[in-house]
Amino acid sequence: MDESIHELLAAHPARDGALLPLLHAVQEALGHVPPAAVPLIAEHLSLSRAEVHGVISYYHFFRSSAPGKQVLQVCRAEACQARGAEALLAHAETRLGCASHHTRADGAVTLEPVYCLGLCASAPALQINERLHARMTPAKLDALLAKEGL
Repeated sequence: MDESIHELLAAHPARDGALLPLLHAVQEALGHVPPAAVPLIAEHLSLSRAEVHGVISYYHFFRSSAPGKQVLQVCRAEACQARGAEALLAHAETRLGCASHHTRADGAVTLEPVYCLGLCASAPALQINERLHARMTPAKLDALLAKEGL
């Protein structure tokens, strides 16, 4: 991991606004932003570890641990909540045997509640591995999970 992080640091010079692009690059390369990378990133950008950790923990996109082979994100923004997102998330937890913010024991799937996938007019929405799905119901979710082998 250190070699990858150092290559990414070299590719992202320390300047104003470099933190988010660097975090995105780390996550794209490694699938997550390992806690061991935080002090390296902080030092490189002359930031505190708390500042770097704060950004990682604030944005739902960033992960501190490796995700499952597939990532299912259920939108919990207001429009989706009004159309049944909480019930959809509860159904996903039961169906997958995995709590929100966790990866199933077999490593096959990570379940993440997120805020706004941008499909407010077609709520509730979810995303599986960057593929958006709108107007979801528990039955549609079951069919989608079966198709995905989950």
